[in-house]
Amino acid sequence: MISVTIDQLYAWINAFFWPFIRIAAMVGTAPLLSESAIPTRVKVGLSVMLTLIVAPTLDPMPPLATASWAALWIVGQQILIGISLGLTMRVIFAAVQTAGEFIGLQMGLSFASFFDPGTGSNTAVLARILNTVTLLAFIAMNGHLLMISGLLRTFDVLPISNMPLDVNGWGVLLEWSRQIVVSGLLLALPVMVVLLTINLSLGILNRTAQQLSVFAVGFPISLTVGLIILAAVLPQITPFLEGLFQDGYDMMGSVVRALRSEP
Repeated sequence: MISVTIDQLYAWINAFFWPFIRIAAMVGTAPLLSESAIPTRVKVGLSVMLTLIVAPTLDPMPPLATASWAALWIVGQQILIGISLGLTMRVIFAAVQTAGEFIGLQMGLSFASFFDPGTGSNTAVLARILNTVTLLAFIAMNGHLLMISGLLRTFDVLPISNMPLDVNGWGVLLEWSRQIVVSGLLLALPVMVVLLTINLSLGILNRTAQQLSVFAVGFPISLTVGLIILAAVLPQITPFLEGLFQDGYDMMGSVVRALRSEP
């Protein structure tokens, strides 16, 4: 007759439950994996499958009752770790959408927006187009696989324990969030420079030939030139995105190392 003690039962449950929480938290916030078009059952199934793969390779879990306050503290930590990893990669796509907002503002397309189910708010058309291009590049570069690989490696750098998380990790994440504006401006800079030059030329033309209606001529010119420059720039942004993705993978490791509290 096989006998199972309550401590063994707790150990079996915790060995699966705690890694599942960290993985599910990242799957629910990471780009591509958290898209609303993906059914919730698929997200949960992916989290369960990854947990079944990684759980046997982890170190023994703390001997705590699953429903105890100390275990709930660990659950909260795993949620925060998973969310921080997902937000680290989400910053890259937010930077691309910010570039689309900047370009749309210069082209006069800032009013052209529609509801984006991914963000739950109205998004500019160009921001949505750039986000789609970035998603396709992310998949083509196996970014989702590298992101999942980085997630699984976090269990070696930051094992599951009841040790508190270091507050410096959140500082690293906040510092990384500045890339939303910095990288967004760098990505939109070629189009913005050309459109700014056109706007300055139209301003000078308005002062020299005041009978010419700049408002009637300027918008078609800015829109046409902006689309031409955008068509020329889009095929060339792949190296920029590749470097941005690599920075995101490195930052995932930096955030996890910063969250590790030294005993």
